[in-house]
Amino acid sequence: MCAYAAKLTSTPGEMVEDDVILLRDLGWSDLEIHDACQVIAYFNYVNRLADGLGVDLETEMSPSHG
Repeated sequence: MCAYAAKLTSTPGEMVEDDVILLRDLGWSDLEIHDACQVIAYFNYVNRLADGLGVDLETEMSPSHG
């Protein structure tokens, strides 16, 4: 799933049916693949939206915090 998420994030246009088939072969159900894809796509969307609008990280989330 990590490789699937990385590919969907970095090169979404290169996703192919074999990416899903590999997950099925590893034991993931179609519902689990769907749910994971939804979460991955949502976070990519939100991050691109925030980056595109210049939204700053919350103080608690800044790299220098902690």
